[in-house]
Amino acid sequence: MEYGIDPKILQEICTVKMPFGKYKDCILADLPVSYLEWFQRQGMPKNRLGMQLSTVYEIKLNGLTDLLRPIRQGLK
Repeated sequence: MEYGIDPKILQEICTVKMPFGKYKDCILADLPVSYLEWFQRQGMPKNRLGMQLSTVYEIKLNGLTDLLRPIRQGLK
């Protein structure tokens, strides 16, 4: 069985901005881990944004931010 992250989600977290809160207008991939941890404790939103935030959280928690480098370079 093959596991992986949907490339579309990776693209989204490198382009979508936080729509509200302390980090409004910050690209999701740039959110600080402390903010993502707060969401994890409070409960992620039950929508696409929640899935995107959870993905960023897991990437950062596991030290996998290098996964985003090629995507971000392609956006420049």
